[in-house]
Amino acid sequence: MNPNLESKLDSLSAPDYILQNFEASDRIAVLVRSRKAGETIQRITTATNAASHDFQAWLRHKNVSSDVYIGMNTLRHDAQSRTKEDIEAIRHLYLDIDRNGPTALEAVETSGLVPRPNYVLETSPEKYQVVWKVEGIAQDQAETLQRAMVREFGGDPAATDSTRVLRLPEFVNRKYETEHVVRARPGATQTYHLEDFRLRTDLHETPAQYRSHEAQSAPAGEITQSERDWAFAKRALARGDDPEEIIRRIADYRGEEKHPSYARHTVEKAQTHFQSARRTHEVAGNAAVHSNEPSREQ
Repeated sequence: MNPNLESKLDSLSAPDYILQNFEASDRIAVLVRSRKAGETIQRITTATNAASHDFQAWLRHKNVSSDVYIGMNTLRHDAQSRTKEDIEAIRHLYLDIDRNGPTALEAVETSGLVPRPNYVLETSPEKYQVVWKVEGIAQDQAETLQRAMVREFGGDPAATDSTRVLRLPEFVNRKYETEHVVRARPGATQTYHLEDFRLRTDLHETPAQYRSHEAQSAPAGEITQSERDWAFAKRALARGDDPEEIIRRIADYRGEEKHPSYARHTVEKAQTHFQSARRTHEVAGNAAVHSNEPSREQ
């Protein structure tokens, strides 16, 4: 086969990617974000319109200075935003591989714990977004499986929410100094079900473990995304992640919903909490040591 033709066949166009992943009448979110201008535009439209010539031309125009993303789960017919309550159906599971890309991707593709991916997007050199088409999976089951995949294969723990937006192929990733055109490599063609994923999920963190100290005394209810951000920041700091990297991840995920200073404030607050807890632990440890020392008067 002609290498150039093979390359074209291996990389899907944006319209083809949209129409292969959604029904024509599905309502989906398309996001355009300019980091330099601090501007985020979200359009909720049908898959047919998102794949249309005019809409794609508008996205290409915006891509000159902005990044382009697409929500991977369908929205209710009356949805005006992209919250969990707006999700109509889970259409995809996904894993955002942002570290040790080739090794992690090979582990995914050779693992017996997950089926063969439907798509692998190369979002930047050695960074990937892996996508599975699914049906009959509830929202909480999807997020549980995605957290399990992060634990099993590595990846971005902030990219496990069902409202997450992923990259759209054929558009330039402008997050880094060097431009990179996102490519989508198609794989399996079937749609998967819950039983096709054999990851162990009984050790998952529960919502109660995500809740902040203040939230634990509040009436029981749905955990908020701010509580998840707070818990994520504390866990990441505890394992030694760079605070600036933690800020970046939270900002990337929440950029269109929160003030630019939100992510930094969350991480700085978590740092203060973490440092205070560590000092308390050290003081308690020293007290225990001294209590076991023999008295000098003996």
